[in-house]
Amino acid sequence: MARFNGLGMHLGTLSRLSDAKTRSISPENFTGEKGAGGMATEGTGARCARDLGRGWKISPSVRIEAGATFTMADIAGPGALQQIWMTPTGPWRFSILRIWWDDSPTPSVECPVGDFFAMGWGVFAPLSSLAVCVNPGSAFNCYWEMPFRRRCRMTMTNIADEAMTLYYQVNYTLTDVPDDAAYFHAQFRRVNPLPYGEVYTLLDGVAGQGHYVGTAMSWGVNNAGWWGEGEIKFYLDGDGEFPTICGTGTEDYFCGSYNFENRQTHQYQEFTTPYAGMPVVIRPDGVYRSQQRFGLYRWHIADPIRFQHDLRVTIQALGWRSGGRYLPLQDDIASVAYWYQTLPTAPFPALPSKDELEVL
Repeated sequence: MARFNGLGMHLGTLSRLSDAKTRSISPENFTGEKGAGGMATEGTGARCARDLGRGWKISPSVRIEAGATFTMADIAGPGALQQIWMTPTGPWRFSILRIWWDDSPTPSVECPVGDFFAMGWGVFAPLSSLAVCVNPGSAFNCYWEMPFRRRCRMTMTNIADEAMTLYYQVNYTLTDVPDDAAYFHAQFRRVNPLPYGEVYTLLDGVAGQGHYVGTAMSWGVNNAGWWGEGEIKFYLDGDGEFPTICGTGTEDYFCGSYNFENRQTHQYQEFTTPYAGMPVVIRPDGVYRSQQRFGLYRWHIADPIRFQHDLRVTIQALGWRSGGRYLPLQDDIASVAYWYQTLPTAPFPALPSKDELEVL
């Protein structure tokens, strides 16, 4: 029997011993080197620790100037990221997270940091799930396992006009990675407004073998009435006009029903579960906060959508119009698609410009 490699952790594997080595990168140990934590003599906490000296929280965070890119991690493999925690200041849409695997020229993760953690509207909402947790104080946590064989490089780019502060910790293991382990990917898209009669594309151009594991969406409604009749569709391995997998409605895909309505209050009901949720509901205030906005997630952890060669994912934006007819909506829709696949990664569409990313 092969020795346990320390990957695929859950309650059933916690008792198993392995030769995997646990490491952690933070502003108190930028390289993750063994025995090198807490050695800083300069940092954002130096003034606060001036009476205590070295080892007393001298470098708990980093400051990223406007327009600058900071390398959060650069790790030689083989190994896997097992948990990421961070709390970024400033507009979350203006902090761009990127991750590269094995010296690939193309990032496999490219996403505004708030959207990556299913907080695309820039407001805090509690989220408790298996893959992502957002905890009080805007604490972002990610538990997607991300294996790599030769190298992992992670950066944060600040495209805002002001400097930002980033607290972060990247927890990983150095260990053997099995031959059938694929690479984690996450891609952001936004369309505002969606052209009348068109479908919203969450993902296209994927090439290679893999499986789709999650969706996070920020949905801004530009019309009165219900907005979630649209079907999600997964086009697998050469599907043409019609997909292999076709959902029955937006709230159905996100594991809700009947408009996400609380039948006692007759209002939208926020919810958060291990695999799906709607943690964000922004309600009009009657003055400037005029539009309904929603944040949703769906993790395909127990039911990944497997593809052998290619994948395309779309969702319809549908409401109701007179005569009991569907109304194609022209909404503000942003998304993050999460999946694992073999390398190389096909180049992503260019991120929207700063003005096109902005939410108020």
